[in-house]
Amino acid sequence: MDFDFECVIDRRGGDSLKWNKYAGRDVLPLWVADMDFAAPPAIVAALERRIAHRVFGYGKPWPSLVDAALGYLQRRYDWQASPEWLVWLPGLVTGLNAACRAVDGDVLTAIPVYPPFLSAPRLAGRKLSTAPLVLSGDAWEWDFARMDAAVTPETRLLLLCHPHNPVGRAWRTDELTRLAKFCRRHELIVCSDDIHCDLILDPHPHVPLALLDTDMARRTITLIAPSKTYNIPGLACSLAIIPDASLRNRFTAVMRGIVPDVNVLGLAATEAAFSECDAWRDALIEVLRANRDQVEGTIARIPGLSMTHVEATYLAWIDARGLGVAKPAQFFEDAGVGLSDGVDFGLPGWVRLNFGCPRATLEPALQRMASACGRLKG
Repeated sequence: MDFDFECVIDRRGGDSLKWNKYAGRDVLPLWVADMDFAAPPAIVAALERRIAHRVFGYGKPWPSLVDAALGYLQRRYDWQASPEWLVWLPGLVTGLNAACRAVDGDVLTAIPVYPPFLSAPRLAGRKLSTAPLVLSGDAWEWDFARMDAAVTPETRLLLLCHPHNPVGRAWRTDELTRLAKFCRRHELIVCSDDIHCDLILDPHPHVPLALLDTDMARRTITLIAPSKTYNIPGLACSLAIIPDASLRNRFTAVMRGIVPDVNVLGLAATEAAFSECDAWRDALIEVLRANRDQVEGTIARIPGLSMTHVEATYLAWIDARGLGVAKPAQFFEDAGVGLSDGVDFGLPGWVRLNFGCPRATLEPALQRMASACGRLKG
């Protein structure tokens, strides 16, 4: 089946956070992790069927939706999960914040990282320790010596980004095994953000941390969502998979009275995503690989910029320190390209570029970046 990933859908002037940030300005937005592709036809059809019902009361997950979620985990990751392990959430960031409240102790994470990893501990009144990932050749890696040094006697929770946003790493099994040993040594619970798990661009599998062994299953909260893969973040539906009953009870307890139920349209879209959209995802991966290759090739030719290979996600993490400008995100915004500022991820001097868009948007954006850097260096 053919899907159209080159159609440019005008998102200006509507409800788009991504595009309205630069309303009235000639800026191509490649910042927030929100693709510009239309959602899969099967999801659109499922929403149309649900809307035709005409009643939008309070909703709860229904048996075929639960079966779709369990079937997805089994099909893609050979994960034989139980229905009671599933905690439905109105967004993955909600899960990060709930985890920080459910685990009584300080929090550790590695930087650079998705900004809610840095804000969720603070909002929960937890102390956050960080350790830097290290750049080794063309890949970011864990620095376990610095991770050990960052742990305090009160540290109880590790926030893991898997695959990693923004550096684009898809963690290998041997790396996860070392991380598991680290967690066991320090008796840490892990909240693993796997939201980009279906966006692996290189030919190696995603392995959920909880599948390493029964001990890691006991100590892991895994967060997943169809929002990034199928471009439906505005429908706000995510899942926490928590095999350990005690940990799950603590997690759901901190949600009570604060976290609302998932809306019925988000639930309907999620069932379609998990059960009917494999072919669409496969086609998307091919498009993202081509876009990734174009970004990597272009950045390699621009003096002052560099980036590592993107193994997963649709996000490029670009080192702009060589430009010699104080605020590279602002520099590129002035040139007509809106990028995410590395400061928000804990690493100034870098920018993040979202290449989940048609070539008609990506190519002129890259041209604007190259021209701006050329004028600067010239």
